[in-house]
Amino acid sequence: MFSSTKLVRILITTLAFLSLFLNINAQQAPSDCSETFTTMANDKNITRCKKLATLGAEFGWNYKSHTNEPLHIDIIFGAKLHNTMGWLAWGVNPGPRPQMVGTRAIIGIKSSNGSSRIKTYDITNFTKLGCPLLPSNITDSLIVSNTGVNYTAATRHMIIYATLTLPQKDYNISKLNLVWQVGEHFNDLQPMMHGTALQNVDSTETMDLITGMASKSEHHRRYLRTVHGILNILGWGVFLPSGVIIARYFKMLAFRLKPKKTDEYRKHWNMYHHFLGYALLAVISVNIFQGISIVKPVHTWKWVYIGDSWSLCNRYIGVRD
Repeated sequence: MFSSTKLVRILITTLAFLSLFLNINAQQAPSDCSETFTTMANDKNITRCKKLATLGAEFGWNYKSHTNEPLHIDIIFGAKLHNTMGWLAWGVNPGPRPQMVGTRAIIGIKSSNGSSRIKTYDITNFTKLGCPLLPSNITDSLIVSNTGVNYTAATRHMIIYATLTLPQKDYNISKLNLVWQVGEHFNDLQPMMHGTALQNVDSTETMDLITGMASKSEHHRRYLRTVHGILNILGWGVFLPSGVIIARYFKMLAFRLKPKKTDEYRKHWNMYHHFLGYALLAVISVNIFQGISIVKPVHTWKWVYIGDSWSLCNRYIGVRD
């Protein structure tokens, strides 16, 4: 017989496991760049490097800052393309927050014939409305020079690099708004719409070039999103199935409406009751996997849920036996 003590053990074990995962995920320090990217950065005499939060992107930089003089930044940015052709974008936004509109971007385009090109683009409200994004001169006093692009066919890894001269009245070295993106389709020098997954939408950051850290608001926003995901997995994947188990063994949910064994429609009641319960469990799993596929986080999330569900099922089978 299923006891409340066993149920409590199941819930405590699950909560402890997911809490440990959340704690590790929340406290994880910014990752170092890959060895390949670090080598490419060193070839450009760039010594600072970090992995960005989305799209598997990596960013390296050096800067020179003097009072009453423009800010000089050498940058290198890299990510893996989806196919043998595509485009890679990185830019800065002089506005109050990092966003697509207002970004002064550098975009490298890799064609299927092996050629690569790199241009500057000024992303405006018209771009957001669907107007073609074509190469243009930057509209403010930002100067881009020494641009280049490299592509490694074996890994489909692409990098772009440049030197930026930024007016300090518009750009703050300790709060520089960065925007980056990876796309698959283009028409000549016109990048087409990128993906709309959360990884693409969330590819912005306000960064302190001195420390290499993102702003606290960025960490807080991503932490809250992680908490939201954990709570959804707990609610849909643990507590609700546990409620089904409780209803199955303690007869809680429809006790007063349940027909007697001698009633003619008892068979139909049982069919409805079991179908509804198991269908709900199936919908829960589909909903969770759909959410994970939309967010596209690291594979750890999916395997945490699979491991948790497997453990719950094994305990359920053990209880029945």
